[in-house]
Amino acid sequence: MRIEYFQLIDRIVDLDLDTRTIRTEAEVPAASTIFEGHFPGHPLMPGVLLIEAMAQTSGWLVIGATKFERMPFLAAVKEAKLRTFVLPGQLLSVTSTLIHEGSGYAVAKANVKVGTKAVCDAEITLRVMPFPNPDFQVGMRETAKRIHFPMERLAHV
Repeated sequence: MRIEYFQLIDRIVDLDLDTRTIRTEAEVPAASTIFEGHFPGHPLMPGVLLIEAMAQTSGWLVIGATKFERMPFLAAVKEAKLRTFVLPGQLLSVTSTLIHEGSGYAVAKANVKVGTKAVCDAEITLRVMPFPNPDFQVGMRETAKRIHFPMERLAHV
C-alpha cells in the first residue's frame, strides 16, 4: 500500500470476469504520516481510506470488464458500514462483485476483511467514461503491472 500516493491496492489476487468478481490485497504500512494525526498514540487506518480501497478494487474490476477501454471514477458510496478498526501492519483482503454495468455507471458490492474478520462493506457506484487522455491510460497500465493485473484474462472476455 502506497498510502501517501493514494494507491491502496498492493496486488490483484484473483480476477474472475465470468462471475464479475475481484479480490485484492493490501498491507497497511507499519508507519505513515497519516497515523501521526489519526490518532496520536493510537494509530488507526482511516475509514475513508478503507472505503477508497473498496472503490479502487471495484474500479480495477470495471477496467477488466471493459477490457481496459474505459476508466471508472468514484461517484457514490451507499450503506457503508465500518465494523471494526484496522491497525498498521494488518493485511487487508478486499473483494468486489459487479452487480450492474450500463448507462455510463457501474455498481459493485465490496467488502474488506482482515483474516476472516469482516472490517467494512459498502455499495460502490462508479462513473465509467473514456480515459481522459492517452497519458492517463498509459499510467494506469503501468500501475496495472505493478499490482499484477492479469492482462491475459482480457483476451478471454
